Amino acid sequence: MKQRWTYYDIHPQVDQIMELINVPRVIAQILLNRGVGTFDEARYFLKPTMDDLHNPFLMAGMDQAIERIASAIQKNEHIMIFGDYDVDGTTSTTLLYLTIKLLTDQVSYFIPDRLKEGYGLSIYGIQVAKDRGAGLILAVDCGITANKEVDQARLMGLDVIIIDHHVPGETLPAAVAVLNPKRMDCDYPFKELCGVGLAYKVAQALAEQVGLPDHAVYAHMDLVALGTTADIVPLRDENRVLTKYGLAMIQQTKKPGLQALINAVGLNQKEIVTGHVVFGLAPRINAAGRMGDANRVVRLLTTENREEADQLAEELNMENVRRRQQDSVAFEEARDVVENDAFLSEANGIVLASERWHPGIIGIVASRMVEAFSRPVVMIAMNGDTGRGSARTMGDFHLYNAIKECADLLIQFGGHHHAAGLSIARENVTAFQQRFHEVVTANATPDDFIPRLNIDSEIEFDEVTPRLMKLLKMLGPFGPDNNHPVLVSRNLTLVGAPNIIGSEKTHLKFKVRQKNHVIDAIGFGMADYADQLRAQPNRVHLAYTLEENTWHGKTSTQLRIKDIVVGDI
Repeated sequence: MKQRWTYYDIHPQVDQIMELINVPRVIAQILLNRGVGTFDEARYFLKPTMDDLHNPFLMAGMDQAIERIASAIQKNEHIMIFGDYDVDGTTSTTLLYLTIKLLTDQVSYFIPDRLKEGYGLSIYGIQVAKDRGAGLILAVDCGITANKEVDQARLMGLDVIIIDHHVPGETLPAAVAVLNPKRMDCDYPFKELCGVGLAYKVAQALAEQVGLPDHAVYAHMDLVALGTTADIVPLRDENRVLTKYGLAMIQQTKKPGLQALINAVGLNQKEIVTGHVVFGLAPRINAAGRMGDANRVVRLLTTENREEADQLAEELNMENVRRRQQDSVAFEEARDVVENDAFLSEANGIVLASERWHPGIIGIVASRMVEAFSRPVVMIAMNGDTGRGSARTMGDFHLYNAIKECADLLIQFGGHHHAAGLSIARENVTAFQQRFHEVVTANATPDDFIPRLNIDSEIEFDEVTPRLMKLLKMLGPFGPDNNHPVLVSRNLTLVGAPNIIGSEKTHLKFKVRQKNHVIDAIGFGMADYADQLRAQPNRVHLAYTLEENTWHGKTSTQLRIKDIVVGDI
């Protein structure tokens, strides 16, 4: 896929940072690219500690929330935790359940059914709490716009505490407490905690209030890393601290369910990094909610029975296999429709609808369609007279704004720059197809759909040393706002012939030389570049990330290719 290489400016402070913290030029440049320009900032970035976390009681509403939870525990009042069906929601629910379980048996959890009940605090869920005899609901990773539902809960005699990181509406729900750093009146220093990050802060505050030892809460850092990494929130400030220590905790987790899931993914012999969570663990957890009952995830993460853990982990693994199969079928169907439809094949914005597509997979398929056609795509899963849609795009095009211009044709919608969700009446699908194409045509240029590849620095192969590799590791954990540094090396020479590898022959493996240094390179999904490399083996320019590859007990440096340019650049 064509990409636009965008370079960071060379900072005038590079020499100063190199000297200040004794690092190579490349590391200094990367740190400055991430806004690190002083010794203290560098210490915090390279060597964060748990002491760097903010006091949870700085968050608006925390005092009231903890007072009410502690009161419920003291009075033996039943507490129901209402979560969401994704990784963030299920890990949030699990963390609070396990923490409160240390203090009382009067606690339960509820995860809604994605297809039957949809997202968020619902009247049905409130009725479940009432039927269980609960007096307090903790709505975690949801609830910030559930004004009507909270009012209904109060009428039914239930108190609600909202623990949510999504953007609040104009009026907050009339809950006992609303914990959300994005509240306009909240002075909490960090605004980008996800649901499980907020759950951890609540657990911290509760432990402090009732005298639980620190390790009782710290034991669940593995859950925090799972949810934070999977929810694609900025990995800076507290998120960076929580993820760094949480990943280490995953490595040595005592939870039988998480151990079983790690084994099922084949990660038991590996150092677990963010990529393993995003592409290995998270899809299997999400598959439970996409394809069936997400309550299984909480059961998996809370069970002490290893046999049950293995069974549930295998169940989630098979759900993920089934999800991937449905992904593939839906993608092939969608691609064929676009390629064979006179209007859609030329449309600047693509809208597709079908009864055959599972609502839980259309977002994933929409992303694949965007990659295939380099245009915004809306996939709609129809059910009777209505459909639920997921929209995706790339590059600079603002998807939410485009969807908003079609609001009169939609039942409801929401989203952001690159992703959106919607519901629509069947009778409006054709009109929406036409309108969406017109909106995209009016507001976008072809360049808007070319993804940007942000380049941290150019580098020569002789700068790739063991010390550099060690320092690059210290820059992690990697994710949003702290992506794995992308480097560029120019004028490389191919060594030998490139090999096309993989079961489907889609990947490319080769060696490149610069002066006297030869390094292995691998490009996933880049087999199409093989002929270009063979044609001009002496004019190769690569954008890549540096990684260590261990094979048969031997570790070597490897370039993981992000993009290839052959010839003039």
